[in-house]
Amino acid sequence: MNYTIGAFSTEVGLSIDTLRYYEKEKLILPKRNEINRRIYDTSDITWINFIKKLKQTGMPIKDIKQYAKLRYLGDQTIEKRMDLLYKQYDVLVEQREEIDQYTQFLLKKIDTYREMLNERDSN
Repeated sequence: MNYTIGAFSTEVGLSIDTLRYYEKEKLILPKRNEINRRIYDTSDITWINFIKKLKQTGMPIKDIKQYAKLRYLGDQTIEKRMDLLYKQYDVLVEQREEIDQYTQFLLKKIDTYREMLNERDSN
């Protein structure tokens, strides 16, 4: 199925301006019809959803642009694309470790207050 930019915008939940920006930045390269209008298809939906997920992981736009460039170059770039994904994975693992430390800090403080309340209530 083919989509105009308006229908595609609705389908993927991004504004037309955002889609044009993505095209300008070469994140997505839509096909053009005989009168030079953008035409999107279901593979573009999958690709935009993947870009949105990369953004949700916190991947910097420069890395997403690099990933897109490699993707459009074809399967010979799979190893380089994997490197970008592993790099972001490492960032997420580090962030998770930091969050775990913050969580433990808060739980210790909560336990301290719970003990203080129990002591106060038992007196």
